[in-house]
Amino acid sequence: MDPLLSLVAGLLLLALWVRHKGLEYLLVHHRWVFVCLFLLPLSVLFDIYYQLRAWAVWRLHSAPQQHGQRVRHIQAQVQEWKNEGGKTYMCTGRPGWLTVSLRVGKYKKTHKNIVINLMGILEVDIERQVVRVEPLVTMGQLTAHLNPMGWTLPVVPELDDLTVGLIMGTGIESSSHIYGLFQHTCLAYELVLGDGSLVRCTPTENSDLFYAVPWSCGTLGFLVAAEIKIIPAKKYVKLHYKPVRGLEKICEKFTEESKKKENNFVEGLVYSLEEAVIMTGVFTDEAEDSQINRISNYYKPWFFKHAEKYLKANQTGIEYIPSRHYYHRHTRSIFWELQDIIPFGNNPVFRYLFGWMVPPKISLLKLTQGEAIRKLYEQHHVVQDMLVPMKSLEKSISTFHGDLNVYPLWLCPFILPNNPGMVHPKGDEMELYVDIGAYGEPKTKQFEARESVRQMEKFVRNVHGFQMLYADCYMNREEFWDMFDGSLYHKLREQMNCKNAFPEVYDKICKAARH
Repeated sequence: MDPLLSLVAGLLLLALWVRHKGLEYLLVHHRWVFVCLFLLPLSVLFDIYYQLRAWAVWRLHSAPQQHGQRVRHIQAQVQEWKNEGGKTYMCTGRPGWLTVSLRVGKYKKTHKNIVINLMGILEVDIERQVVRVEPLVTMGQLTAHLNPMGWTLPVVPELDDLTVGLIMGTGIESSSHIYGLFQHTCLAYELVLGDGSLVRCTPTENSDLFYAVPWSCGTLGFLVAAEIKIIPAKKYVKLHYKPVRGLEKICEKFTEESKKKENNFVEGLVYSLEEAVIMTGVFTDEAEDSQINRISNYYKPWFFKHAEKYLKANQTGIEYIPSRHYYHRHTRSIFWELQDIIPFGNNPVFRYLFGWMVPPKISLLKLTQGEAIRKLYEQHHVVQDMLVPMKSLEKSISTFHGDLNVYPLWLCPFILPNNPGMVHPKGDEMELYVDIGAYGEPKTKQFEARESVRQMEKFVRNVHGFQMLYADCYMNREEFWDMFDGSLYHKLREQMNCKNAFPEVYDKICKAARH
């Protein structure tokens, strides 16, 4: 009984302290207490529920059987909106806190919410090498389904909870230097439009709509299914770690490796202006037992900390990482965001005792953050992905250092084809780009959220780059459409009478439009 009495006494003392200080003080200054005691257990329950649901759907084969019925229900809701006079815009009925984006979607309160309960894998066609899925299928769900069959997606965006619906935005992974962004691996989309009709689009059928859907953020129609390429998977990724010092050498080495098609994966973690670890990987079915690293096991060090060891030791290294572990290597630490929420999260004692509950669901973090934490994060925290031409990498890292001074920086190369749509290279040929991800608390003394991000947005526009739209965007309308090519997008909104059904993408995602 002694341990139980000690636990009860500890909880009582905690309750008294919270009552004295106030819940808001606890959530702002000691958020880890709330996260560890409440959000981690809740996150485990969430995972169990969604895993059981996915298993039940698979066993009953209900997703393919009920897909048509569910799509008709969406069409009926759109028809109901029309019958009511279409007085407000439409949006998906998925609560804003359930999305992985840190942005709070206030428009959900004023728009007509269309319930879209599409969470199943519909078909895996091995002969065509295609998987057909519904939009709320997660990356974790897909890799768990495909990898045991010997298949995988060409591009598996990081974080288990990201859904196929990111087609409406964008997704990237360390294989993107070969396959492009997530939407470049898609072969067909099925959408319910603002008039209630169901339309299929491909590069040859309704091609304008096919190329306009990515980056449109649900402002052209409701995605109800997608066909995505699959490729043969192997058991392991043979990963080579190489520490590099000196900004010029970092950029040279990263560019060199990104151009090598024999590298199945290329990634860079920049730990300071002059220090980085560049990782290259290749698929393999053979592995040396002594070099296998199941990096996603709950008791393992966080991946970005593990990679940093090679930098500190100033030595190269080779490991064999099981493919699914590699795909979700940054999930447990939410890249490196979790160190700001649970500062001791990478401590071996914490990992062995509680690591099996990590990470907390981003959706639950959003749901419970409150206005005080939201404002604190907005002013003293940055989460941005900027996509810039590879030739501008050195200048871009220097700009990130001056404006933000946030480390590590994530470097992920990708090939950008010259397709129609909102995002394409400036010239007529495909071009090698790089995603620079900055996540954390800026250390630069003059950081001011709005002005600092606007300064970075201006730099990115000047080098003909792009800002991922899940993040806070401070551009005005003219600047936004200077960064993105809106010609096809606006043409389709006019042709399909979207203007009364959906807001313009700028009005939906940009802070300047929402405040």
